[in-house]
Amino acid sequence: IIVPFNAGSGADSNSRVYGEIVSKLLGQPLVVENRPGASGVVAVQAVKSAPADGHTILMASNSPMAVNPIVIKNLPYDPFKDFRPVHGTFYGPAAFVVRADSPYKTIGDMLETARKEKRSLTVGNYSAGYQLVGAWLGTASGVPVTHVPYKGGAQMVTDVLGGQLDVGINDFGGVAPMVKEGRLRVLAITSDKRDAMFPAIPTMKESGFPDFETYVWASFFVRAETPDAIVAKLADAFQKALTSEEGKAFQAKTPGTPMLFGPKEMGEFHLREYQRFKRVADAAGIKPE
Repeated sequence: IIVPFNAGSGADSNSRVYGEIVSKLLGQPLVVENRPGASGVVAVQAVKSAPADGHTILMASNSPMAVNPIVIKNLPYDPFKDFRPVHGTFYGPAAFVVRADSPYKTIGDMLETARKEKRSLTVGNYSAGYQLVGAWLGTASGVPVTHVPYKGGAQMVTDVLGGQLDVGINDFGGVAPMVKEGRLRVLAITSDKRDAMFPAIPTMKESGFPDFETYVWASFFVRAETPDAIVAKLADAFQKALTSEEGKAFQAKTPGTPMLFGPKEMGEFHLREYQRFKRVADAAGIKPE
């Protein structure tokens, strides 16, 4: 399984937990390899150039598969023509995170400070999807945003903790352990409702942005030419992994919702997500670069 992000992301932890279960089910060793860089393009290209035999699987999130084709000019792959979905893993909100002792208690505090000081916000991200969320914050609030890109969530969170950034954007599941430990504070999440595990954290809708709703998701993909029988076998194994006792135990400790979508459902969901991000980008005036 090739993951487009470093350790510390929801996509990485999902790959390792479900990959270990699938390895036992199929009686075959399974290796998770992190290939960060270029908003997921490095990992996607690695899978695209591998044989279409089901032995090389892409753990892809909304960013490389639904956002990159909207924001990156001359993208060297087509997420719909070059790949086919195998099985979903999770979806959940993005989170705006600051260090636990930050003077910002709310999104409003942070924006008001930037306005008073007449400066832009430094917003950390590690994919085109999170950059789009940060750009949306800027256009919705009228506060200029300076994007600070990273190869992975771990280094970005290190800089949030060190005070080098005003705020970082991460998937909520990836930062939840550090929130529990009291090292990070989440100003707001991007889902429609508050998370049951963290009921004190408000949504962006509650923070004064009634249309600000978006989600992070991840799914396993293979090359489009992979035979149907192999895709079906892999989909069945991942379905069993997600619904196993070990899978459910992992889900119980992680914010977000399990995505029990097989190839057909995941394909339909993927297309809807691309269309949704396209509407967000158009509304925010974001053009491919």
